[in-house]
Amino acid sequence: MNVMKIIPLGGLGEIGLNMMVFEYGESTFIVDAGLMFPEDYMLGIDYVIPDMTYIKQKKSNVLGVVLTHAHEDHIGALPYLLKELNVPIYGTPFTLGVVRNRLEEHGIFAPVSLNKISPGSKLIFGVFELEFIRVCHSAVDGVGIAVNTPLGRVIHTGDFKISHASGDGTMTDVSKFAQYGKKGVLALLSDSTNVEREGYTISDQEVGDTLGRISTGRKGRIIIGLFASSITRIQQVVDIARSINRKVIFNGRSIETSVNIAKELGYINIPEDMEIDIAQITEFPDEEIIIITTGSQGEPMAALARMAAGTHKQIKIKKEDTVILSSKFIPGNEKAITKIINDLYRQGADVIYEKISQIHVSGHAFQEELKLMINLTKPKYFIPIHGEYRHLVLHSRLAEQVGISKQNILLAENGQIIAFDENGGRVSDNVVTGRVLIDGKGIGDVGRSVLKERRDLSEDGLVVVNMAFDEETGIVIFGPEIVSRGFVFETETGHLLEDAKCVILEIVEEIGPEVPERAVKIRSQIQKTLRKYFSFTIKRRPVILPFILEV
Repeated sequence: MNVMKIIPLGGLGEIGLNMMVFEYGESTFIVDAGLMFPEDYMLGIDYVIPDMTYIKQKKSNVLGVVLTHAHEDHIGALPYLLKELNVPIYGTPFTLGVVRNRLEEHGIFAPVSLNKISPGSKLIFGVFELEFIRVCHSAVDGVGIAVNTPLGRVIHTGDFKISHASGDGTMTDVSKFAQYGKKGVLALLSDSTNVEREGYTISDQEVGDTLGRISTGRKGRIIIGLFASSITRIQQVVDIARSINRKVIFNGRSIETSVNIAKELGYINIPEDMEIDIAQITEFPDEEIIIITTGSQGEPMAALARMAAGTHKQIKIKKEDTVILSSKFIPGNEKAITKIINDLYRQGADVIYEKISQIHVSGHAFQEELKLMINLTKPKYFIPIHGEYRHLVLHSRLAEQVGISKQNILLAENGQIIAFDENGGRVSDNVVTGRVLIDGKGIGDVGRSVLKERRDLSEDGLVVVNMAFDEETGIVIFGPEIVSRGFVFETETGHLLEDAKCVILEIVEEIGPEVPERAVKIRSQIQKTLRKYFSFTIKRRPVILPFILEV
């Protein structure tokens, strides 16, 4: 029996890490290859990518990778995927422009097959025929995908919202989704990110109007922090700058790169006499400048964080500056963002952010829009995607409310195979999946044990014991020397470490020179006994590293 498989390797159970495999016989293709940023317990980790073990097993069958849009949670793992298999990449022009830049950053200069697609265009992958549908999102040039398969049509919405007044005039092509609904849709895979939000998203135009009102009449410089991929929002700010006779400065590597790509492709229009270089900032009065920058999520090395800390080389915050954070507080970033806000206030700036003004609009559909997508496409089966588990459950309930039968709602998580055959659809077996942690240039070499060690070090510190024995006599010729880091102040609690030395010497006396493998046994006993000693005396459990030499 012929079986079509849809296999999520990421994005179903978390926000980010989006990656999905479509498979029928020997025809296989991948939708998106995203990363996610580390959670609080992932100390020292730069970012996280999906486990690609299953793709490696199927690499000879993979015909290509299709990208829905240019956000990192959909393209960020692509450089790592391309190190495992050489396959063509398909995306809209802006998406490919960002991808090309990311690949160069990762040192991938060898020819990679980057192929342009556009709404309405078609693509063949073996038995699969794909057609692309324009969707409105916070990144420009986003698409959903209609996948025609031997068993029926599957719709993948990508990240979307249904907006009737977007900043750049781009709207989700609801008529196209409705056409597919009339023709028949086997399954709808729909974005669940904002399923907890009632009603409809506000329009980009409303946000633009709010930004315009805030910017008008300000005496000092206006500094706007936003996502580098928010080309529509950037164009709105440029238009506002023109209307109030201000020059625009772009500051921050990612935003400069993104704007350059958008300008080359015609997605943004900035009059030449409006844009000035950061080096020209002193040549114009403060009331004639708008700075568009990065760091709205509190990233420590981003331009806005350096301004807040007073370490930015060219931009020092002044008392009449207005700083606008035109982005949402992404969960996990709240502390870093509020620190920047507090630091900006300390320097005298006026700070405006989402919690006090409507200056951001989500790129993900709210409940009524999600219902509309289901009603437009009229799917036989419904599969919630892109979200934490609670989002998937709530989206399933929403689908049930609008008429999808409970047995036709397929609630799956990462690694679970969603299978379709002549008898219908079901969630069946599992494949190997998980998270691979990226730490610097290390890929997957940091696991749970290393993270536990880092957490222990961060919480209770480190104690190092140095000792040396005469190999022949077994007499201590050096030490015990105890060095602590992140544990206690030796000058204030020297007695604690001095007492610990006595504990160590007692162990040495108990394990005499005649004992075989003496150094190994002393090392083990020191770790065990000091752990108990410190736990009893000061209720801490530092990492203990004994270095025992025999000379």
